[in-house]
Amino acid sequence: MTDFLHESIFELFDSSTTPLRSQTYAHFALGDAFIRRVNQPNRSAIAHFWPIENMVILGMMDTKLPYLADGVSFLENKGAQVVVRPAGGLAVVADPGILNFSLILPEADDEKISIDDGYQVMVDLISQVFAPYGKAIEAYEIVDSYCPGKFDLSIDGKKFAGIAQRRFKKGIAIMIYMSVEGDQNGRGKLIQVFYEVGLKGEETQWSFPLVNPDSMANLSDLLDTPLTVAQVKQMIIDTLIKQGNHLVEGDYTADIMTAYHDAYTKMEKRNRQLFGK
Repeated sequence: MTDFLHESIFELFDSSTTPLRSQTYAHFALGDAFIRRVNQPNRSAIAHFWPIENMVILGMMDTKLPYLADGVSFLENKGAQVVVRPAGGLAVVADPGILNFSLILPEADDEKISIDDGYQVMVDLISQVFAPYGKAIEAYEIVDSYCPGKFDLSIDGKKFAGIAQRRFKKGIAIMIYMSVEGDQNGRGKLIQVFYEVGLKGEETQWSFPLVNPDSMANLSDLLDTPLTVAQVKQMIIDTLIKQGNHLVEGDYTADIMTAYHDAYTKMEKRNRQLFGK
């Protein structure tokens, strides 16, 4: 498989600086647009930072909760905006202490990137970023975290990040959320109660996590170092450059914006159908 983390070209996009950021589904629609961008011949990989102020991002499986409307009302009463994302997984929290970051990779005609290989690219990058701290980062499922998956990232048994993927033809987006700072225990309790309200003790054919807020922690605490989202973002950029990659500022071209508006419309329609608003 292509070694994307060494001597590659990345177009760098930061959604915090785009005028689109005020639109509810902007980050997700841009993500889809970038996947379509790398589908085109001879396109570079993309690195995309997308900070969000205060949102709970649900997965499609969460829409199977028998009392979804009650769960969503609970979250909204706590001041969170609620959306259903197009990628897989379950509910996660996004706030100023969480770093959301994606690598969007082009797939060559003669070289398929397996799902596990895609995840491993992100695991390798994050391991390189935090290697100077001397703490082992492990990738395995933290079953009592929110949005558990086999590529959860943890230090000393505490999860600080989760990874998801979205694919379209020859484009692959590997997305990570990292709990950097802030009230991670509060985030865990929020999602814990969301599932309690959304299930009300009912058995379902779908499996939802029994969230233990103590199963997750911030990077700042796990590394015993004060960190901000801005610092971690710069550490990722610095690591990519140190590995011989060339980062160029991304350009919101006409084809990206066309794909963006199409993806935005679809996501807006899906959420309106699910939530009736």
